[in-house]
Amino acid sequence: MTDKRSEDDWFRQHEETLLAQARREREARERQRTAHESEDQRSRLREAHWMKCPKCGHDLATEDFSGVAIDRCTFCEGIYFDAGEFEELIQKRYEDRRNIVRRMLGI
Repeated sequence: MTDKRSEDDWFRQHEETLLAQARREREARERQRTAHESEDQRSRLREAHWMKCPKCGHDLATEDFSGVAIDRCTFCEGIYFDAGEFEELIQKRYEDRRNIVRRMLGI
């Protein structure tokens, strides 16, 4: 009787170990799939929105303006700055930034 009980205990413990291992492996696969899906989703969003006008959705073209690369919409002609570009234009010498808005607008 004690042999049967110890045998049952061994099988129960072994099954618990196998189940716990299978659970950990499944959770790891789910985390990996979630991370991969998130990466794919970020990549798809980046491709869908890269260099697109936030106002009208048309393509943006990079133009050199007083030594700073700015983005201008090819359709609505909106002007968009990346981080630090506007500050870089403002910090130019007075002669370089004189009538900057008129030059941007082509007036």
